Amino acid sequence: MTPSVAEDRASSPGDGGARKRFDLAVVGAGLNGSLLALAAGEAGLETALIDRVPLRSLTEAGFDGRTTAIAYTSQRLFKAIGVWDGLAGKAEPILDIRISDAGHDGRASPLFLHFDHREAADDEHHAAHDGPHDAPHDAPPMGWIVENRFLRAALLQRLQACSRVELVAPDEALDTERRPDKVNIRLASGRALAARLVASAEGRFGTMREDAGIGARSWSYNQIAIVLVARHERPHRGVAQEKFLPGGPFAILPMTDGEAGEHRSSIVWTEKADIARRILELDAARFQVEFARRFGDHLGHVEPTGPRWSYPLGMVHAERYVDERMVLVGDAAHGIHPIAGQGYNLGVRDIAALVETLVDAKRLGLDIGSADTLERYARWRRTDNFTMVAATDLLNRLFSNDIKPLRLARDIGLAAVNRVPPLRRFFVRHAMGMVGDLPKLIRGERP
Repeated sequence: MTPSVAEDRASSPGDGGARKRFDLAVVGAGLNGSLLALAAGEAGLETALIDRVPLRSLTEAGFDGRTTAIAYTSQRLFKAIGVWDGLAGKAEPILDIRISDAGHDGRASPLFLHFDHREAADDEHHAAHDGPHDAPHDAPPMGWIVENRFLRAALLQRLQACSRVELVAPDEALDTERRPDKVNIRLASGRALAARLVASAEGRFGTMREDAGIGARSWSYNQIAIVLVARHERPHRGVAQEKFLPGGPFAILPMTDGEAGEHRSSIVWTEKADIARRILELDAARFQVEFARRFGDHLGHVEPTGPRWSYPLGMVHAERYVDERMVLVGDAAHGIHPIAGQGYNLGVRDIAALVETLVDAKRLGLDIGSADTLERYARWRRTDNFTMVAATDLLNRLFSNDIKPLRLARDIGLAAVNRVPPLRRFFVRHAMGMVGDLPKLIRGERP
């Protein structure tokens, strides 16, 4: 099915669908909204996906350098709903992670922390051994790096094939009337939709959260992330690196080789806001000097390729995730610092928990939009989200400085963790999303 079919399936004011009652209406067709609509539709929920832009425009863009980190358990969800087969050949596995402190010159400290994906052996493997545990050679990667353009295209392809999802785009939700028994949504096209529940996947600054009077704790880190792709002389061999520089973390994330066979990595370069603005204004030659100094020479000659992206960094955490017949998912509920590469994966776990909660309620003949149903979702997600919000905030504040006593303590701490295999294994499993009360989709099962 070609992308243009998405527009053919999108509803129009005269298509007679105005009186159709949906289980779920999702507002926002970004990576979170599209995934929620697909997971819900595949689980048997009648779902509407609403976005103001034509969905084909989300896949028409060529290479822009933006990527997403998909944790191991998030990949299991993608596989369970039929998306991963279209992504596997375009996703680069993360096999190892190396974390180190560095000074203004970009040189990494000799003390570091190294995570190996083979340390995250399954619990069954550990339980079968009483003595030291040798990790299996076929252990899965910790995660994958995927270009956003490929991720969007794979999601749209599956959405187009899912009969229980109606693509309502381009259109805009102008007014949402949430009543005790249903939600009425008035669209810019003149159409009206009715649903048992509406989900905001609009991002950090979505209007639905504000209109519902849901407050949020938020602050700026006074940092800007510079995002780009680098090509380098030697292969990365699936190793991700995070160097903590005085201005913020400098992440080097492994990508698939380019069309010409060039070795590539995705870069998330965090700097203090004033310094980042000056760096972004540099011409290509001077930018290359600053970039290469921070990247280092471990992969040989390196240079940026393609466009540069930048965005200010901050934290947003909604005071609550639900309201009357409304639920928040992904960045609409929580936006965190990219220091651990876990922002999207938190949203994926939101989606898995929400879909399972709604499906369980529907099977029992309960109202999927009731306060009791939504509170189960909120309780399920609160601890995981709060823990990650607090952890990323603390890590950024602890590492984004050049205070010598703190640098020494950080180096000693990283080296100490590196010498304790059980502690390393715990952090690896946490990065893979394997810790906590996992929804069925995150375990690779149907809800």
